[in-house]
Amino acid sequence: MHYATLHWLDYVIIFLSLVVSLWIGARFAKKQQSTKDYFAASGSLPSWAIGMSLLATLISSVTFLAYPGEGFSDNWILLVQGLMVPLILVGMIWFIVPLFRRVIGLSAYEYFEKRFGLFPRLYASLAFVLAHFSKMGTVFFLLALALANMTGANTFATIWVLGIIIIVLTLMGGIEAVIWLDVIQGFMLIGGGLICLGIILFSVEGGPAAVWEIASESGKTGFGPYDWDFKQLTFWVMALNGVFYAIQKYGTDQTVVQRYLTARSDKSAIRASLMGVLLTVPLWALFMFIGTALFVFYQQQPLPEGMRPDAVFPYFITTQLPPGVTGLILAALIAAAVSSLDSDLNCLAAVGVEDYYKRLRPHQQDQNYLKVGRWIVVLSGLGAIGVASLYLQAGDEGVLGIVFTLYAIFSGGIAGIFLLGLFSRRANLPGVTIGIIACILFTAYSFLTSTRIGIGANKHLLLDFGAYNFTQHKYMLGVYSHLIVIGVGYVASLFYPKPDLDPKLFFHWPQRQAQRPQVVES
Repeated sequence: MHYATLHWLDYVIIFLSLVVSLWIGARFAKKQQSTKDYFAASGSLPSWAIGMSLLATLISSVTFLAYPGEGFSDNWILLVQGLMVPLILVGMIWFIVPLFRRVIGLSAYEYFEKRFGLFPRLYASLAFVLAHFSKMGTVFFLLALALANMTGANTFATIWVLGIIIIVLTLMGGIEAVIWLDVIQGFMLIGGGLICLGIILFSVEGGPAAVWEIASESGKTGFGPYDWDFKQLTFWVMALNGVFYAIQKYGTDQTVVQRYLTARSDKSAIRASLMGVLLTVPLWALFMFIGTALFVFYQQQPLPEGMRPDAVFPYFITTQLPPGVTGLILAALIAAAVSSLDSDLNCLAAVGVEDYYKRLRPHQQDQNYLKVGRWIVVLSGLGAIGVASLYLQAGDEGVLGIVFTLYAIFSGGIAGIFLLGLFSRRANLPGVTIGIIACILFTAYSFLTSTRIGIGANKHLLLDFGAYNFTQHKYMLGVYSHLIVIGVGYVASLFYPKPDLDPKLFFHWPQRQAQRPQVVES
């Protein structure tokens, strides 16, 4: 549905923002002479820039559009997952960062091989690839749908145009261009969100006080229900899911771990991580509250019937904001997507080279690995564009719900493997392999016996075991999968010899002024 026509000034602002992005990519293109430059910026970036990059990477069009959609249609329960991140990160970042800077070259999943063996490394890296392809498709879909609705452009054409621009950006400048682009886009995100919230709050009759009062009376301001019921979406389901999300994101996700390696020292990387998360959580909350404020605003204004919650914020932008401001907000929306997608493409290329191509073709010249990495950027970008078409029917659950569900499925016990390797000196490869197999079987059983397909009354389960079906909320898959790996993996390890491993692979408090050694090309 086409809601409004943008002013020529808005198009100029959007065009200029894209030109600046391409210029930054070209600016760093000549510096990308090795895989170390292309994927790790030779460990030379300041902590504040890396922190802003972490913020921009974790904030995408999912945040810009789906969070307001959830705040509009429900309360703040889906924000609980993000609120768990600082609680977990503050306790773990002090030893996670030095660990990775000490034991890996580039891929986060190299740690899994050094700690256990090849299979856990390949399993974890494959889970990362699947999860991020699904995420990239979601980001492309949301952005293209919003822009198509605002401009009348064809959705698929919008996906392709944006996709090609992002591929070119990532291809030229490597991780250094990605990070400096993220810095600019991070400021645009913060500014765009604050401007929108301010306009909404003071456009409501009665102002901010009326927004809070009406939202509270309508049940839009809580994190509940708070029941200990894992069959429904409750605070505790999201809190438990959030604990493992935080561990997996900051302990095993290549897009985050790779940024640890771009810092000048352990302390710099830790500061960057803390800065990133301490900015990210308030920004998630900001966009969720924008949705809450929009709910109150459209209690006092007419809203087209049948509008999806994900489309309410774009509708407000194009119908309520003045020319110029609309262009700035849309430029920030595009920046949100670019800052997430360019990071994903670079990190997928890093994983492709380090975890797969180098194993198939060892002892090649570094220039060959750099060329392959760039090809992976192109192919990954084209693949993500294709995946975006699968999201055209998001269903009643909403896009944010789909994202969280896919995370729960593709997480595949990765955080469990990481925790077992970090804190148990008894866990070994055979035991962890058995734990992973048990996790895969459980995830398949849970998904098949809880997923319905079909239309209306003809909906049926993919697999029906009657009373033995998985009846708990799908987000709990993101909890049970990790617990199964930890429990089964540890018990199974007791039947095999204790491994003799380097002590630096296990948990310990980092020494002061620990520095990252030079990356050894493998």
